[in-house]
Amino acid sequence: MSSAIYICLLLVALPYAVQGYVSSTCLRCICNVESGCSTSVRCGDNGRSCGPYQIQYGYWTDASSPGRGYRQCVDTFFCAETTIQNYMNRYATYARLGHNPTCEDYARIHNGGPNGYRSSSTLGYWQKIRNEGCTRYS
Repeated sequence: MSSAIYICLLLVALPYAVQGYVSSTCLRCICNVESGCSTSVRCGDNGRSCGPYQIQYGYWTDASSPGRGYRQCVDTFFCAETTIQNYMNRYATYARLGHNPTCEDYARIHNGGPNGYRSSSTLGYWQKIRNEGCTRYS
């Protein structure tokens, strides 16, 4: 395939690839709150949440189980971020939320599950994300 055709295909597909996804700024804030963005942090929450984003096994399976296995995936930034993007593409949608998803929605869903965006129990988590410098629209 010629490079010109490849570039054209990429430009056509790019808007669809990033639509509804968590920004790098929002991901950074989530990562900082979860682990200080450290890959040396293994599993917390009595072993139920692992990796720099502290992702649980059920979250990973809901995100279509990317990578070559749960622990191998969530312990690496690229695969863990793919997991988050897949999860949010499933649960942080306009159809579910009634509005375009924001960093607040993503953070609260990350922390509280599919309905975390409307749970009062995730408001404290959102405050931690805001303290990292993220705004609702980051």
